[in-house]
Amino acid sequence: MREPISGDARLALDLALTIRHDGNGGVTDDLADPAGLTEWVRAHPELLSGTAPGRPDDHRDGFADGTAPQPAGGEADGAGFTADAAQLTAVRELRAAVRALFARAVRPGEPSPADAARLMPLAEAVRHLNEAAARTPTVPFLDWPEGAAPLVRPKPVRAADDPAAALAHAVIAFLASPDRDRLRACHAPRCVRYFLKEHPRQEWCKPSCGNRARVARHHQRHKATA
Repeated sequence: MREPISGDARLALDLALTIRHDGNGGVTDDLADPAGLTEWVRAHPELLSGTAPGRPDDHRDGFADGTAPQPAGGEADGAGFTADAAQLTAVRELRAAVRALFARAVRPGEPSPADAARLMPLAEAVRHLNEAAARTPTVPFLDWPEGAAPLVRPKPVRAADDPAAALAHAVIAFLASPDRDRLRACHAPRCVRYFLKEHPRQEWCKPSCGNRARVARHHQRHKATA
C-alpha cells in the first residue's frame, strides 16, 4: 500500500536530494550557485506563496501539525524570487544540517554515501536548524470553524521572504512526525538518494535502483564462485 507523503516531508526530501548522482559515477549539486537556488525555489512555489501542502490529517497544534508556516496574507509569489549569495549560503548550510539529521534518522542503517564521511556534527545540525526556523517569528493563530473543535496553528508575523527559514519549519515538522520512521538511504550502485518507504518490502528509492542492485549482486555472486 502506498503511503501518502506530506508536503513537509516532500520539501525536506527535495532539499536533501539537491545533492544527487550525476549519472557518471560522481555527485552533482543543484544548488551550486544563486541561479540554481532561484530555479529550485521557483519550482517549489509553496515555499513563498503561502500554499505549502500539509498532511491529510493536519489537526494538531504547533509545528508538528504538518504545515510549514504561511506568509501573512499570502501575497508572496515564488515565481518572482531571485536568490542572492546570502540566501544561497543559508540554504546550503541548512541542507548540510538536514542531511546530518537524515543520517541520524536512518540509524542503524547507513547514511547516504554522498557525504557519510563529512557530516555536520549532530548538535551543530540541530542548532543550525532551529536558528534557521527562528528567523521567521510566529504567533499562535486560532481557527474555530462552525461545528468543529478549535485549532491552533503557528502563523508568521510577516511575509516569508527567506526560503531557508520556510524550509527549516518544514524540516522540523517532518522530523517530528511519524513520516521520519519511513526515511531510508538508497544504497543501490551509484545512488545517493534518501527516500520514504511506501510499502514494507521497499528497499530502493525507485525500480531502476532495484534493478541495478540485483545486477550487482548477481555479478558479485558469479565473481565469488568463478
